[in-house]
Amino acid sequence: MNSKIKRIIDFSTAFGPSGMEDEVSKLAMEDVKDICEVHDDTMRNTYMRFKQDKEHETTILLDAHADEVGFIVQAIKPNGTIRFLPLGGWDPKNIVSGEVWILNDKGEKISGIVASQPVHFLSEEKRNGKVDFDDLVIDVGATSAQEVKEEFHISVGNFMCPTVTCKYDEAHKIFLGKAFDCRIGCAAVMDVLHQLKDVSHNIEATLTTQEEVGERGMDTAIKNLNPNIAICFEGCPSDDTFEQDYMIQSALKKGPMLRWFDRSYITSPRFMRYAIDLAHEKNIPVQESVRKGGGTNAGITHRYNIPTIIIGIPVRFAHASFGICSEEDYDNAVKLAVEIITNIDAQTIRGF
Repeated sequence: MNSKIKRIIDFSTAFGPSGMEDEVSKLAMEDVKDICEVHDDTMRNTYMRFKQDKEHETTILLDAHADEVGFIVQAIKPNGTIRFLPLGGWDPKNIVSGEVWILNDKGEKISGIVASQPVHFLSEEKRNGKVDFDDLVIDVGATSAQEVKEEFHISVGNFMCPTVTCKYDEAHKIFLGKAFDCRIGCAAVMDVLHQLKDVSHNIEATLTTQEEVGERGMDTAIKNLNPNIAICFEGCPSDDTFEQDYMIQSALKKGPMLRWFDRSYITSPRFMRYAIDLAHEKNIPVQESVRKGGGTNAGITHRYNIPTIIIGIPVRFAHASFGICSEEDYDNAVKLAVEIITNIDAQTIRGF
């Protein structure tokens, strides 16, 4: 298995719901320890900068968020089942009967099942009604709250994520796993850092935390940085399995998605046009999108006078336990970022 494939698998499989991204941070630190100075902060944002980097006129920020949508223990019921709340945007029906890892007080991952009342005991009204988090519990096989606490060492505030180990389908060049929003972006940041050599800019790279609950990590991180422009990688929801053809803007295997607009930001139009023109020049397939929903770390960076673009890697079924993404889209996203950083100059950046 080559280093790129292993990197994507490891980042996808890592435990890292919003607020508990330590495992992801450790992966990043180990990955670039030979080429970068690396540190984190109390929010577990990870900062990376090339060792012995020269002082250049301009600084480019590379970012992806480290967290995934997950869950947190809210309460333990007397019968041993666990009430929980979502961390990030979940549709409850996507998780019924799924398996989760619960990171207990000893740092162990305990397996549990997302359980709902069996259909045999549901009224007609409830059977046809909407599923809500209040209707669901996590069951670890315990029979009392005391057993959950004393035998499983699970407490209020423990973090959870889906139990999924990423797999690579070599024949079709696709990945099946969890947390591609935005672990596929985390892997891309690492890949770009390993490919860059002797660029005429300072490079700052971050894996930021708690994006799924309001871009909180980036809000902290950007105050410690002073980039001239930013490139934010995202695992963006693919729309090619349900939209009409003319509305498809993030199809699998059609290239990275460059986003003009979502509810959190309007892109820097001059930086965006530079990226699109360069992609065409270098024969890198790209897709362009305008989204009525969604939000990314660019919603923070652009408010700090930093022209920012999103390079999105399409993910089928983002914010679900399982997702699918394409190696081809990943490679083209990395290639585009490398080409931008390699070709752009200080004068062009000043023109943004």
